[in-house]
Amino acid sequence: QVQLVESGGGLVQAGESLRLSCVASGGTFSYYAMGWFRQAPGKEREFVAAIRSSWNGGIINYADPVKGRLTISRDNAKNMVYLQMNSLKPEDTAIYYCTSRGAFVAGSVASPGTYEYWGQGTQVTVSS
Repeated sequence: QVQLVESGGGLVQAGESLRLSCVASGGTFSYYAMGWFRQAPGKEREFVAAIRSSWNGGIINYADPVKGRLTISRDNAKNMVYLQMNSLKPEDTAIYYCTSRGAFVAGSVASPGTYEYWGQGTQVTVSS
């Protein structure tokens, strides 16, 4: 079983930056696509970003609201995936979840149902 643990959340003012980290254990990290989702109070869990395995080109996808502000990356030697968050807005406030799926799983990377393993989440709060 793969275990995922997020860290790096906190309270910041609008316009500031945070970097979220997720460390994986229990699997071959480089063979997995990794993703970030977020969930705000009263809302459904929504897609943020995903980065595929080198087995299928390391393709990166972003949700429209975060394009140009948030950047996903991975370090396979450390079994880690990151989310660099710049120019944060109050609407970015949410619990952020790290997730993983196999390199060639079918279906949109924006669909939470296609992912197999999930972390516990880390809270990001952006004040105006």
